[in-house]
Amino acid sequence: MKTSVKKIALKIGKWIGITIVSILLLMFLIPLLFPGMVSEQVKALANKSLAAELDFSKSRLSFFTHFPSLTVSLDDLSLKGSAPFANDTLLKADQVAFGINLKRLIFDNEVKIDELYVSDAFINVIVNQKGEANYNVYVAEKDQPKDTLSEGTAIRLDRIDLDNCRIRYNDRSAKILVNAYGFNYVGKGDLSEDVFDLQTDARIDSVDFYYDRVPYLEKKSLRADLITRINTNSLSFILQKNELRINQLPVEFTGEFTILRDGYNINIDAASENTTVKDLLSVLPPQYLNWLEETKIKGRSDLLFTFKGRYNAATNQQPDLGFNLKVTDGSVEYANAPVPLTDLNLDLNAMLPSLDVEKLNINLRKLDFKVGEKDHFHAFLQTKGLSEMDVKANIKGILDLKTLDAAVGLQNMELRGILRTDIEADGQYSAEKKLFPKAKGGINLQNGWLKTDYYLNPITGITFVASVQNGNGTFEDLKVAVTPASFVFEGNPVYVNATVSDFADLFYAARIKGELNVGRIYKVFKQEGLDVTGYAKADLALKGRQSYAITGQYDKLDNKGSLVLKNIKTTSELFPKAFFINEGYFTFQNEKMWFDKFKAKYGKSDFSINGYLLNTINYFLVSNGTLAGNFNLKSKLIIVDEFMALKEGENKDRKAEVEYAKEENPKMSGVVVLPRNLNVSLIANADKVEYNGLVLNNLIGKVGMNKGRLYLENTNFNIIGCTVTIDGNYKDESPMAARFDANFKAKDFSVKRAYNEIPLFHDLVTAAEKAEGIISVDYKITGDLDGNMSPIMPSLAGGGTISVRDVKVVGLKLFGGISDKTGSKEMDNPNLKDITVKTTIDNNLIRIDDFTFKVAVFRPTIKGTTSFDGLLDLRIRLGLPPGGLIGIPIVVTGTHEDPQIKVFSKTGKKIEEAIYNEKTNTLVKKEKVEKKKDEKKKKPN
Repeated sequence: MKTSVKKIALKIGKWIGITIVSILLLMFLIPLLFPGMVSEQVKALANKSLAAELDFSKSRLSFFTHFPSLTVSLDDLSLKGSAPFANDTLLKADQVAFGINLKRLIFDNEVKIDELYVSDAFINVIVNQKGEANYNVYVAEKDQPKDTLSEGTAIRLDRIDLDNCRIRYNDRSAKILVNAYGFNYVGKGDLSEDVFDLQTDARIDSVDFYYDRVPYLEKKSLRADLITRINTNSLSFILQKNELRINQLPVEFTGEFTILRDGYNINIDAASENTTVKDLLSVLPPQYLNWLEETKIKGRSDLLFTFKGRYNAATNQQPDLGFNLKVTDGSVEYANAPVPLTDLNLDLNAMLPSLDVEKLNINLRKLDFKVGEKDHFHAFLQTKGLSEMDVKANIKGILDLKTLDAAVGLQNMELRGILRTDIEADGQYSAEKKLFPKAKGGINLQNGWLKTDYYLNPITGITFVASVQNGNGTFEDLKVAVTPASFVFEGNPVYVNATVSDFADLFYAARIKGELNVGRIYKVFKQEGLDVTGYAKADLALKGRQSYAITGQYDKLDNKGSLVLKNIKTTSELFPKAFFINEGYFTFQNEKMWFDKFKAKYGKSDFSINGYLLNTINYFLVSNGTLAGNFNLKSKLIIVDEFMALKEGENKDRKAEVEYAKEENPKMSGVVVLPRNLNVSLIANADKVEYNGLVLNNLIGKVGMNKGRLYLENTNFNIIGCTVTIDGNYKDESPMAARFDANFKAKDFSVKRAYNEIPLFHDLVTAAEKAEGIISVDYKITGDLDGNMSPIMPSLAGGGTISVRDVKVVGLKLFGGISDKTGSKEMDNPNLKDITVKTTIDNNLIRIDDFTFKVAVFRPTIKGTTSFDGLLDLRIRLGLPPGGLIGIPIVVTGTHEDPQIKVFSKTGKKIEEAIYNEKTNTLVKKEKVEKKKDEKKKKPN
C-alpha cells in the first residue's frame, strides 16, 4: 500500500514537474516564435493610430518584463506632440510595454493589446493660450488609413500601470501649471467598453500646483483611491468614490468632468470636513513643515472647494470657483512660548464667478484671536467686485509684536513693537466714478524693531502713524496722512512725513529725508534682485496739486530737493537683463526732475543721460500716468539684441506672455517690447549700435518714444562705408511680433557689400548677387517683424528708387539667356551707368517700372514683376541701332535660377499675389504663376 502511494506521489510530482517545465519552456519559446510578427503589428498599429512622430531604440517580447503578462516592450521611447507642438516631446520613457492577450495570439494569430505599462517616463502636456493642446495625437478609427498589414491588431485595455513617472501639465489658456514627481498609478477596468468603471490607485511623491503663476501647492505628497465611471462616447468622467490625502489632509470629492470639442464641462465638489487645524496646515509650503513639528496646534477645520461650469477659450467662457474655510477654537503655541495664541476663529468664503476677478466676492465673516490676556485682534471684511468694489470692513486690535512672534514662532524674523489698529470702512470704491468708501481710523506702530536671519543688523526705531478719513464716500473728501514714519538702519535715520487728500484733484505734501544702503535693506528681506552695494540718499520737500501739473500752473508747485543713487541694480518686466545704475544725481524743481548726471549699463550696452522728466510726482501718484521728458543720450555701444524679449537674462520677473512665448519658441529671440507709459524724446549720439548682425557706426539723430511707439527723425549712421539717413516708426504687437515703417536714403555705396552684409537689401535686390559697383537708394517701406525681429517678406509694402551710378553685372542668368537667344554678346555681362529704377513692393512681389539703359549699340528697356521667392514675369524691349527705334520684344518667365526666355513674344505668365494676414502675421496663400485658361482645361493623359 505504501508502495502504491509512493508511486502515485511520484507520478503526480513528475507531471507537476513536466507541467512547470512545459510552462517555462513555452514562456521562453512563445517570444521566440512570434517576435517579428508582434513587433511589426505593434509598429503598424502605431503608424496607423498616431498622428505624431514615434521613436524607440529596440523592442522585446517577454513574459518576464511584467510577469506573468506577455508584453512587447519598447525601450527609450519618445513621442512628439500634435500641432502646433510637433517639435515638442509629449512622452519620453525608458520603457513602454504593451500586454498581449495570449489566447488571441496563439489560437487566432491576432495581436490584442489589453495592458499598458509605462516606467521612468516624462509626460509633458502643453495647452497654449489659444486652447490648442499637444496630446491630440490619436487618430480616430474612422479617420485611420486602411492597413492590410495589421488588420488584426487592436487596443482593448483593462490595465494601465505608470511607475515612477514625472508629469508636467502646463495649460496656459487656463493659467494652470502642475508638476508631479514620483507619479505611480495603477488603473483597472474594461477600458474597451463604451462605459466602464476605472479603479485607480495613485501615489505622487511630490506635486506642485500653480494658478496664474502663483503657487498654491508645493512639494506635497498625494495619495488617491478612486473609482471613476468613464463614458467614452461623451468623454465624461463621473467621480464616484474619491478619497484623497494631501500630506496629512484628507479630502473627498465628487462630481463630473466632460471633455468637449471646444473645452470642457466641470462640476466638482471637494471637501475636508471636521479635520484638525494641524492636518490643514500640513499643506503649507515645505519650508514651514519644521515649524509645524515644533508647534502645538489645536482646533477643528472645515474646507470646501467647488469648481463648476463650462470652459471654452474661443468664447471666453470660464467655470465658477468657490472656496470656504472655517477654523473653530484654534490655538497655536510655538516651542513652549510664554503665552499661546488662543481663541482662533476663522470663517472665510470666496467666490470667483467665471474666473473673472472683476466679479470676485470675498466674505471674511470672522477672523478673531487673542495673545495672552490683553492682546487681541478682530477683522471683518466683505468685498464684491474689483474695479468697482463694494466694501464693508472692520479691523480692530492691539498686539505686542514680540509676544505674537513668540506665540506663533514667525520663521526667519524677529519682531518688536506695539501695533494698534482701528479701521472701519463702508461704501463703494470706483476710480472711474471717483468714489471711495466712507472710512475712519488708522494704524499706529511704536518702538518697532525688525531683524531677519538674512542680515546681521536690525531695522530699529520703527515708527508708523497713518490715518484715513472719509466722511462722504468720495475721492474729494478722502484724506490719508502719514505723520510720521521713520526708522534707523545701520546708524542712518530715514524720515517720512506725508499727507495726501482730495483724490479728485490730488493734493500732496511730503517731507522725505535720509540715506540708505539699498542693497543691504533689501538683503534684510532676502530680495536678491537688487545689488547688495546699492546706495540711496534723499532730501526732498514736495507739495502741490495734480491739476497744477496738468494745466501748466507750475508756479504753484513747490517741489524741491535732491536724490542720489549709486550702484543700484534693478529690473523691468519688459527686458530680460538687469539695469545697473552706476550713478544717478537728480534734483527736483517744481514740475521737473532733472537728471544732472546719470550713467547706467544694460548688459554690454552703456548710457550716459542728462535732461529732465516732466510731472514725475503726478506720475507716481496716478496709476495710469505717463512720463514725459527731453534728454541727451550718449553711448559707446548699444546692442539692440540684448533688449529682445526672449533673450536669456537674469531677470526672472517677466510677464506671463513672455515666459509662455519663450517656452513655445525656444530658438527665437523675440522682439523688443517697449514701455507704454513714456513720452520722451532723445538727441542720441551712439558710437556703435549692433542689431541682428549689423553694425551701425556714429548714430546721431532724434529718437523718441511715445506710448509704446519708437520713432526716428532725421537719424544718420554709417554702414558699409556710406551714410544712411532714416525716418521711421516701430511698435511691438506681442513678444513675438512688431510693426515698422521706414524711409531711408543711402548715397553711393557698394552694391556688393550691401548684398553680402545687409539681410534686407539681400532679400529686396536679389539681382545684386551678380553685381559690383556703386548705387544709391531712396526707399520707403512698411511691414511686420517676426519672432527673430527679421522682416516678414510677404508683409512688406512700399516703394522708391534705386539709382545706379556705375555697376558691372557678371554671370546673371537673365542677361546671359538674352545674349544667347538674340546673339547679342554685349548683353552677356552688361555695364550699367546713370540709371534710375523705380519699384514698388506688395504681397511678396516687386513691381518694376520701365527703365532704359545703354549696352554697346543696344537700348534695352525692362519692366515687369518679380517675387521675393525668385519668380519672374518681365517684359524686355531690346532696342536696335540706330537709337533703338526698332526693338525686339522679349518675355522672361520662370525663376532667377532658371529663366525662360521667349524672343518676339509679348505674352508672359502673370504672378498671382501672395495673401498675408496682418492680424495673425502669417502667410495665408503663397504667390504663384497664374495658369492660362487653356492650360486649366487640359486633362492629364
